[in-house]
Amino acid sequence: MSLPLPLLDRLTGGARPYLLLTLFSLMLFLPGLADLPPLDRDESRFMQATRQMLETGDFIRIQFQGEMRAKKPAGAYWLQAASVGALSHPASTQAWPYRLPSLLAAWAAVLMTFGFGRALVGERPALLAAVLLASSTMLASEAHQAKTDAVLLALVVAAQGILARFYVAARARDMAGAGGGGCGGGGCGTAVPAALAVAMPGVGEALLFWLVQGAAILVKGPVVPVISLLTVAALGIADRSVRWLVPLKPMLGPLVAAAIAAPWFAAVSQATGGAFVGEAVKGDLLPKLLGAHESHGGFPGLYLLLASVLFWPGSLLLWPALTRAWQQRGRLVFRVLLAWAVPTWVMFELIPTKLPHYVLPAFPALALMVAALVCEGLDSFRHRAARLWYGLWCVVGLVLAGLVVALPIKLGGGFHWLSVPAAAGIVLATLLPAVLAIGGRPVPAALALGLTALATYPVLFHGVLPSLERMFLSRGVARVVGLIGSDGPVVAAGFSEPSLVFLLGTDTAFGDGAAAADHLAAHRRTLAVVEGRQQAAFDRRAAELGLAVESFASVAGINYSRGKPAVLTVIGITAP
Repeated sequence: MSLPLPLLDRLTGGARPYLLLTLFSLMLFLPGLADLPPLDRDESRFMQATRQMLETGDFIRIQFQGEMRAKKPAGAYWLQAASVGALSHPASTQAWPYRLPSLLAAWAAVLMTFGFGRALVGERPALLAAVLLASSTMLASEAHQAKTDAVLLALVVAAQGILARFYVAARARDMAGAGGGGCGGGGCGTAVPAALAVAMPGVGEALLFWLVQGAAILVKGPVVPVISLLTVAALGIADRSVRWLVPLKPMLGPLVAAAIAAPWFAAVSQATGGAFVGEAVKGDLLPKLLGAHESHGGFPGLYLLLASVLFWPGSLLLWPALTRAWQQRGRLVFRVLLAWAVPTWVMFELIPTKLPHYVLPAFPALALMVAALVCEGLDSFRHRAARLWYGLWCVVGLVLAGLVVALPIKLGGGFHWLSVPAAAGIVLATLLPAVLAIGGRPVPAALALGLTALATYPVLFHGVLPSLERMFLSRGVARVVGLIGSDGPVVAAGFSEPSLVFLLGTDTAFGDGAAAADHLAAHRRTLAVVEGRQQAAFDRRAAELGLAVESFASVAGINYSRGKPAVLTVIGITAP
């Protein structure tokens, strides 16, 4: 274990770690950004609503076609609009300009995890933590999607990092003044000596904290403020005091946050007659809190069961570390990181609606705790039970390697010989950190996890997923429509995924089979896309109208949003 530590020291001087983490993040997040088709359903809804902002010049109301989209505030849409306005055009169907803010936010979250982390736990564990965060399955996935969650994570790290600095600095100062006592049964040692050396943040950082809270409200409503409040509440219960909050200006700060968020909320309320906020609460927030909204349900504890996949490959060291993390709760840095991660995780476990990315805001705190314990070399990483876990952990990597070979056969163009060396690379990159961990070398194992991510994600996001033709029905239909040409809006019957709107245009119409035939009768130079279950209704209505129609091509595959097979036929009126 001794050899990597001097290496880590050489990597943590000056600007070097920021440059290395930037390169590492780009190697993980860039491949596939331009190759992946628009994903259903949330990403395509975000991209289409952003496009309509640019088309109409209305940056207050959020619309998907003619309907108000009262799901999230406008912050992420504005970032996407700025990216598309600078680098593309709303008429373009390229997805990467819409995804670029997510990539940049994921990169910023990684850098800030190191920046805040090195002031709290030291440079070595902060660098390892940033690598673990960047490597996580969930962050790599969100960096490739034009949604809110990568942006939200960057704001979480900014807010919680500042909060942690205020807490550790204030408590360390109190301890120094009291001769080191007064923290209760667990003792008040720090995770690493650097924690006690944290300088007391000033008014500037307090102002930044509240500015971040305001921006976070514009991105995803109350999520970040709630996480910060839960952290403060947990620390208050543990310490029986919140005096450390005073320098953070808790009375004036919320006014700053409100000044950031309130103007848009006032404008959208005026523009929609108050309907946006009411619909956001009644149609989105409350259903998620009260039940399994849009069939995205799960039982409490589901995220804990999925953590091995969501935090993979860092989950190799997650469970051995967490068995000891709670025992370190009396130490300042661990106290604040546990107060960040545990209530956040529990909150999302208790909410009936569950999506994999919900627990992402807890990942930076988990990564910092894991990395700090790895660098301290605790015995839990060499325990027999931990070694058994290291072997079981390999299953995730082996499954991913198998998918690299199997998915193109099942959903793509068939077997490709390049999938074999790619899968072999993933297997070797999975076994390497496991072998190092089994050998009692957690620091080299943690470094090797970065290689595991580099061997896996570019292959998946750039090579495998974009090649799955049967998964991306909208892309196949758009190619056919582009080759044939449609002199007017296309109508779709039986298939209404948002990706089809983004690829075919805002005016894309939807209806049943009979409505599709009526559309062709009224717009004879346009096309219809008819799903197999609506074909009979289309044919009957076309016969009633005396239409001579022609089927140009069919696209068969899986509608993964519904989990059902589908066949889409592109139909037009036969030219006279």
